[in-house]
Amino acid sequence: MNQKERMIAGLPYKAWLDGLAEERLECKIKLYNFNHCRPDDKDTLTTLIKSILGKSGTSVNIEPPFYCDYGKNIEVGDNFFANFNCTILDVANVSIGSNVQFGPGVAIYTAGHPLHPISRNSGYEYGKKIAIGNSVWLGGNVIVNPGIVIGDNVVVGSGSVVTKDIPPNMLAAGNPAKIIREITIEDRNYFFKKELFDIADF
Repeated sequence: MNQKERMIAGLPYKAWLDGLAEERLECKIKLYNFNHCRPDDKDTLTTLIKSILGKSGTSVNIEPPFYCDYGKNIEVGDNFFANFNCTILDVANVSIGSNVQFGPGVAIYTAGHPLHPISRNSGYEYGKKIAIGNSVWLGGNVIVNPGIVIGDNVVVGSGSVVTKDIPPNMLAAGNPAKIIREITIEDRNYFFKKELFDIADF
């Protein structure tokens, strides 16, 4: 098993061997073109981001600048939006559902390093898959750590660090992120805290 195969399998691997450095460079060049594209050239932006991502649905909107390792290990569904300065370290698969929104500065980290300094200094690292469900909103500067699963309809408050799985339909926040409460049908009528919608088409 070469180092790329070990990376994909979630085993310890060395990131500079077996063509991995070259693949990251190829992605960096694509990211450079995407991040320096004219903001009014929507067709080119769409073409570039679809060439970076492994799989993508309809209406994928990522605001530059955007950063990732390989791109091809990222899958997003329909109606995906990521605001400025999104970072996805995709040494392992990152699957993101449909109708998902990321605030600015969201960071998704599949990559990790051994805890012990001798092991860490060996150069071995690892990646663990991250799965984010449908209709999820991650607030600004949320960090998601390796191996996390976030269920459908979850909202994570800004500045949170997600270190444990979050089940569906939950509001979570904090460092580390903790579940605050379940999101219920009663929440539908409010757009911010206890402020009611003043329109009928929401």
